[in-house]
Amino acid sequence: MAFDFILMLTSNDRTIPDARARVDEALEGGVRHIGFKDVGLPIDELKAVADAIRSVGGRSYLEVVSLDKDSEMASARAAVDLDVDCLLGGTRADLVTEITRHHPLRYYPFPGEIIGHPSVLKGPASAIVTSARQLAELEHVHGLDLLAYRFDGDVPDLMRQVCAAVEKPVIMAGSVDSEDRVLDCAKAGAAGFTVGTAAFAEVFPAEGPGFPAQIRTILEMTAKGKRQAARPLQLALAAHDSRKAHLRAWVTRFAHQLAGHRLVCTGGTGRMIHDAAPDLRVRRLQRGSRGGDQQLGALVATGELDAVIFFADPTQAHSGDVDMQALTRLAMLHDTPVALSPSAADMIAASLFATK
Repeated sequence: MAFDFILMLTSNDRTIPDARARVDEALEGGVRHIGFKDVGLPIDELKAVADAIRSVGGRSYLEVVSLDKDSEMASARAAVDLDVDCLLGGTRADLVTEITRHHPLRYYPFPGEIIGHPSVLKGPASAIVTSARQLAELEHVHGLDLLAYRFDGDVPDLMRQVCAAVEKPVIMAGSVDSEDRVLDCAKAGAAGFTVGTAAFAEVFPAEGPGFPAQIRTILEMTAKGKRQAARPLQLALAAHDSRKAHLRAWVTRFAHQLAGHRLVCTGGTGRMIHDAAPDLRVRRLQRGSRGGDQQLGALVATGELDAVIFFADPTQAHSGDVDMQALTRLAMLHDTPVALSPSAADMIAASLFATK
């Protein structure tokens, strides 16, 4: 995932009573990542919220704030039953993954020691970083949910240390209530951040009153954060044979900006890019004819790609046309930017690499 704003329909670590109604207001503001806590509403009302988010193409998140074992396990089972896209929080990853491992949801537990309600992250920073590394090594943990601004210490330094210690995405949660904090999350290498109470309390300096105005303001801050983000992007690159020269030229032209990012390519394209720019970090999948396009589609479906660049030749019939159509459909479904020509790829590059 890129640097994303996740709206939590919560206040003081509880799902708000009118969460379902607020989904429509959130969409009016333009947010696409929407979550709620495991406390505050009964399960049937949480299901209505999750269904509403899904029905409009949003990405849904459930965050666990319950501290006792039985409640956390119940919340993990609820996440599966609600069919959310992401499960955030919780401290018992070994037990939770026994519940979630056969479900497509992405799981981001809390690193460090969590105490109290509202939750507080207890130090020292070195212990939190060690916890982050240990959690990230687990197969069915897909990222981390760091309660950064609930830590009594140097928060920007803690965020940088945790993001540097793991390759999996880190979401910053808890008390992100100013533009400075949003930008600090981006500069530290976060994949995203959550805001709940602060948006409903209208603490951000919006152009007008109301909840949708707050969301628009936070999204503007998020866009600014993306231009300063330290986290490497993960980009998919592919091309039909008759367009491989175009893609090679494009990669060569943007080689400096692509350095440090992660490129995922179908087999033949990956070999070509490695030969053209050997210093770039390239992960090769199967050739397109052997399932590489489907592998790219799987990465789109799990939210692991920041953009798809597929230089297609519309003048010739291709055996992989159905695969390409499936890939672009998934990109639309999961709100992933996709470019099918050099000029479209230039626009994506202008956005992604504005200040990188």
